[in-house]
Amino acid sequence: MDTKKITDVVERKKIKRAARKKAAPKAKRTGARGENKQKIKKAARGQSKR
Repeated sequence: MDTKKITDVVERKKIKRAARKKAAPKAKRTGARGENKQKIKKAARGQSKR
């Protein structure tokens, strides 16, 4: 679904919506989102976690 050539925004949205409806539904997640992110044990105050 390459819609870069279509300059009209409304037309492009219409095509993209139709493609999304036609596409097969995505499978359910097997694990939690972000389960592969690095975890930290303890952060000092004021530090960002990741």
